[in-house]
Amino acid sequence: MSGILDLLNSDLGKTIISGVSQESGQPQDKTGKLLTMAMPVLIQAMKRNASAPEGAQGLMNALSSKHDGSILDNLGDLFGGGVSNDVTNDGEKILGHVLGNKQQTVETALSQKSGMDAGSVSQILKVAAPILMGVLGKQKRRQAVHNTNDIGSLLGGLLSGNSKDQEQSFLESILDADGDGSIIDDVAGMVLGGNSSKKKGGLGGLLGGLFGKR
Repeated sequence: MSGILDLLNSDLGKTIISGVSQESGQPQDKTGKLLTMAMPVLIQAMKRNASAPEGAQGLMNALSSKHDGSILDNLGDLFGGGVSNDVTNDGEKILGHVLGNKQQTVETALSQKSGMDAGSVSQILKVAAPILMGVLGKQKRRQAVHNTNDIGSLLGGLLSGNSKDQEQSFLESILDADGDGSIIDDVAGMVLGGNSSKKKGGLGGLLGGLFGKR
């Protein structure tokens, strides 16, 4: 299965980036850069949440009902005339569930790395989250995933299989730059430079443990 970065480089991905860019009023190159960083963060967060039985079941239920992938079949309608409040409200709920009370801190890290203001980052993520859930829902249907034990593999598949070496290298660095398995610390490290995740204070310290090992 293709990874999320391959998807963002596909015709579908370009449509998503163009639509999100138009919705947020941000340049397409900046929007693409942000989504390239943010999508793997969200997937890894979902994967960690799904490592608990209740988290896996909750995600399975969502992908079997509202987020079945149909959103990807109507991107013209989604972006035409502006994204509806129903979609962004749904996105806000998804982000809150996935990132918890550290959502703002994660958005700040992505803002600093992308060079985009935090408000635009937040707006883009609220649109991107339902789309990402749609991607997962479509993959679930294609792979006929009916067991919560297979959710982790479904998510892991989107974190791999990226065709270009540069993209793969970037993805590996953002996922686990210091080898401790904490993706959010690694985002902080990329933002602040150096091995910031080992510091007690600063952004690295604030972000540490958000998705700590279970």
